[in-house]
Amino acid sequence: MEWEITHQVLACAWVLAFILGIAVRKTGFCTLGAVSDWINMGHMGRLSAWAFATAIAITGVLVIEMTGWVDMSSTLPPYRSSNFMWLRYILGGLMFGVGMTLSSGCGNMTSIRMGGGNGKSIVVFTVMGTCAYLMTKTNFYGYVFHSWMEPLSIDLAARGIESQELSVVLANIVGMEPSTTLRWAIAGAVALVLFFFVFRSPHFRERFDFFLGGGTVGILVVLAWYITGSNIGTEWKEFAEFMDQPPIGVATQSLTFVNPTGEWGYWYTQQLQLDPFAVLPIQWHLISFGMMVISGVVFGSFFYSVTTKRFHFEWFRSWGDFINHVIGGALMGIGGVLAMGCSIGQGVTGVSTMALGSIMALGSIILGCALTMKVEYYRIVYEEEASFSAALLSSMVDLRLLPKGMRRLEAV
Repeated sequence: MEWEITHQVLACAWVLAFILGIAVRKTGFCTLGAVSDWINMGHMGRLSAWAFATAIAITGVLVIEMTGWVDMSSTLPPYRSSNFMWLRYILGGLMFGVGMTLSSGCGNMTSIRMGGGNGKSIVVFTVMGTCAYLMTKTNFYGYVFHSWMEPLSIDLAARGIESQELSVVLANIVGMEPSTTLRWAIAGAVALVLFFFVFRSPHFRERFDFFLGGGTVGILVVLAWYITGSNIGTEWKEFAEFMDQPPIGVATQSLTFVNPTGEWGYWYTQQLQLDPFAVLPIQWHLISFGMMVISGVVFGSFFYSVTTKRFHFEWFRSWGDFINHVIGGALMGIGGVLAMGCSIGQGVTGVSTMALGSIMALGSIILGCALTMKVEYYRIVYEEEASFSAALLSSMVDLRLLPKGMRRLEAV
């Protein structure tokens, strides 16, 4: 019975991700593409699809909390933690945004492209997973980040604030008592505002794929929350005490794509100790929900690519292209763990919990991505004439982060 329940939860994760792989491959739902369309062309279609997914996820979490189906106070990762590690969200988000741009896609899109035959994404996945492994399974994070970041974190509990959930923080600021009514009101208002702007956008309405892609992602995020946090998840936790040990940890969780790449790396190292070919016997107790999500996405994308004859092999154009993707993969692996999530893990899943840190991480990811795109564009247009600093300053002026007087290059 115990193994049956475990396998059922893991199988559900795989099925949800398989559907996600098909939907994303078909519709082109892409966070990098969303920012690119917005920054470079002023087109809001894919950005609206992303907002649509987030609005559905927020609404879904609101419903499953109101009904008592799922307790969102303790999740993996701890989105609503009272330890507000603001610098992790900002720096990690910026790193992930830069890496996502250099490697041509986020963690989810990397998995999608692997399923479509993209050899570059296999390299990015390997580098990202290795860096995520270093951050979570070695002392790398402690040596490089923890010693100076932890003292800068804000202990909200010491200030009488029980979590970083938006309604709790706002209630404390205005001197009110936090309440579930206030939480539902704020979450509902945010979701309604997002829905309003999404359906008001003519770019969103011009293609059904924007509706389908965003809708599928949002619904699957909610279903993953339910599967891991409802009675099914509770029964799983009761018997699987070993799951509370590294590398898995059983908790209410949903879709995210960086930390699970490190878990795949850990699983592989453990398999090597048993079998030189790293195939059998499979150590099922090391297979996590997130690992099954990545596997399902890859196979879903592969299935759609083959059945629609869109499967094709792609490799690096040059050594420069290779180096950019390797650097991007490393930044995503380190930044994604540091920010406790990726463009999906924080940008949709995390934001659905209305955690302040998730909102900060999402903003930082978008900023890092937009700045990198702008800088690369300036370097391409001006070639040797543009130094990195000149391109960066001009890009920040374009994004209205600096005054116009600091522009170093003519706007392009």
